[in-house]
Amino acid sequence: MMAAEQRDQLRGTLMHDEPMSKHTSWRVGGNADHYYKPADIEDLALYLSQIDRDEPVTWVGLGSNLLVRDSGIRGSVIATSGVLNGLSGLNENTVRAEAGVACAKVARFTARQSLKGAEFLAGIPGTMGGALAMNAGAFGGETWDVVSAVETISRDGQLNRRLPNEYEVGYRSVKGSFNEATNEWFVAAELTLEKGDSEQSLAKIKECLNKRGDTQPIQQPNAGSVFKNPPGDYSARLIEASGLKGFCIGGACISDKHANFIVNTGDANAADIEALIAHAAKTVESEQGVTLIREVRIIGEATT
Repeated sequence: MMAAEQRDQLRGTLMHDEPMSKHTSWRVGGNADHYYKPADIEDLALYLSQIDRDEPVTWVGLGSNLLVRDSGIRGSVIATSGVLNGLSGLNENTVRAEAGVACAKVARFTARQSLKGAEFLAGIPGTMGGALAMNAGAFGGETWDVVSAVETISRDGQLNRRLPNEYEVGYRSVKGSFNEATNEWFVAAELTLEKGDSEQSLAKIKECLNKRGDTQPIQQPNAGSVFKNPPGDYSARLIEASGLKGFCIGGACISDKHANFIVNTGDANAADIEALIAHAAKTVESEQGVTLIREVRIIGEATT
């Protein structure tokens, strides 16, 4: 980890053996060795520059689209939600949002600035950092459709500004020379949008949220869509057609409301959820002849 005199320089909050079940939308997961909530991007840079070079680093926003295994996470977890929360207009068409800002908040902010094109973000139950990392989408829109630049931070705390052409962006996928695989992570995005009508955009956001409430099990702990949609089809249709709606393993169940959602009915652990994900994929492949690709990220160590 780091020496006491180095810790004294930090302005954020550092916790040890922190239960990840408190920080994931499925409400499961073992403990993180170190859990750091930076005061701001500069404080984050200091933290990254001071930890051991070989210490694993994991980023967590609202903890959606994420399954943390029951034996937890080794190394440091960087928590962005509620701390990397800068959100402002750069000019009449461009907004800057830091990685910890909830996507829905960005949608409302841009609408109130009479900008259109980011309303779909209201349907993404995560933060901008996660949305950037996976090109999250909802209601026909995708994050990188509106990204004009990103700000990144490297393992040694170096800040950079990158352009979209430095990445290969696809459906729920972002690859490039500068990404998590090479120890460079997103800390902010610049979104360039068109001028629009504030009332129309806010009405569209309300419509998106109502549709989400009508079609998704938002009242139960879940992590969003479990599988990517295969070309020309929907994972939910394939799972339902395989007779899996309502199927449970332990406290984890495939939602009766939306078959591409797995819900924690109250006493699930990560092993239950991971087993149910594997069972759904295996069953769909056997019954429908389609290989489902997981959208949910699984991290940490399984209980042995």
